[in-house]
Amino acid sequence: MTELIEIRPGVWAIKRLYKPPARSDLPLPHIISDNMEPTEQVDGKFYTSKRAFRATGRALGLVEVGNEKLKSKPKNAASRAAGEARRASIKKAVEKIRT
Repeated sequence: MTELIEIRPGVWAIKRLYKPPARSDLPLPHIISDNMEPTEQVDGKFYTSKRAFRATGRALGLVEVGNEKLKSKPKNAASRAAGEARRASIKKAVEKIRT
């Protein structure tokens, strides 16, 4: 519901009479549901539970894309000798192209 009120002569505003429901100062919980649309797994069965779907996949030796743990690559640029060797290699390649 709204009400039209006059702020000053010729200037009108809409006053909203809606009051939002009372809320707590505590944060709202974030709940992720276990339900999903029926999805077929490799075993030919349809699953509506994420937990059961993933458990079946793990039991069959499958890896869920996006959840695999990647090994970090060691950085070779940390040592001074590696940096100098890289610069020398680039310089050699540039000289080869120019001649």
